[in-house]
Amino acid sequence: MDLVEQLKMRARTKKTHVVLGEGPDPRMVEAAATLVNEEICGVTILGPKDEILAEARKQNLNFSGVEILDFQKSDKLADFSNALYELRKHKHMTLEQATEFMGGDELGSLYFGAMMIKKGLADGMVTGACHSTGNVLRAGIHVVGTSPGVRVVSSSMIMVVPKASAGEDKIFIFSDPAFVPDPTEEQLADIAISSASTYKALIGVEPVVAMLSFSTKGSATHSTVDKVIAATKIAQEKAPDLAVDGELQADAAIVEKVGAKKAPGSKVAGHANVLVFPDLNAGNIGYKLVQRLGGADAYGPITQGLAAPINDLSRGCSANDIVVLAAITALQAQG
Repeated sequence: MDLVEQLKMRARTKKTHVVLGEGPDPRMVEAAATLVNEEICGVTILGPKDEILAEARKQNLNFSGVEILDFQKSDKLADFSNALYELRKHKHMTLEQATEFMGGDELGSLYFGAMMIKKGLADGMVTGACHSTGNVLRAGIHVVGTSPGVRVVSSSMIMVVPKASAGEDKIFIFSDPAFVPDPTEEQLADIAISSASTYKALIGVEPVVAMLSFSTKGSATHSTVDKVIAATKIAQEKAPDLAVDGELQADAAIVEKVGAKKAPGSKVAGHANVLVFPDLNAGNIGYKLVQRLGGADAYGPITQGLAAPINDLSRGCSANDIVVLAAITALQAQG
């Protein structure tokens, strides 16, 4: 069974409810029907009911189990607008602005869907097929906020690497390949902790976290190495039960013989399944090289660090991409 089918199967074990923004986009409509008909999760799709149903009929979809909510006509709109105002008035948001954010054509589905999660009416949201990443993340941060103790929203990429160093397919998480260009020591530590939680929730295996660098245990000196060393110490202090170590070169992190030679005594070296890159340059370049040259399957980016899962799609996504990300969202909500 491949990873996607495993994710779907695990998502089915606990019934979660995911909001899909941006109906009646044909991809969202198809994904909503697939998620419900395959019993992966419950679904609310946001948008004009007549248009969404017309698209479902056009695609000849069974849409009977999908909840359709025209947020701009919802009786919850006033309550949700007031709730957003209370959350953001310290940032000088007015009630009129909150009402426009919540019910407007441009951003309404993002804020309304996020508030459904905040109010306990849904467990997570998948959106971004028609919105920018920045707008999706702002809505998430403004409404649901960050996880306790986490000060940065980051991303991770699931990498299924064929015939890895262990001689078999291996699943890694690479972080952060998409969001934070130059994390501080504290942010890098938070990214490590969030990435470990993502790995445990999605893969169901204990995370082993390597803080990557071009140096292993003092083999080189540089300010960027110092940042990784400091971030490792912060992560160890904040999450004392987490297996995390650094600074480690990539080969020392994932190849047992190399890890034993370069970092003897490390419980992480040679066994890492979560790789935390020192900055966005390294993370983005690294995952794309492994994907394109190493033949790895890449899933993501997955948002992490929010108090509830809100995941962003590429605007070039397919209906299947939405289904996979919704299964991931459901697992994040469970875990």
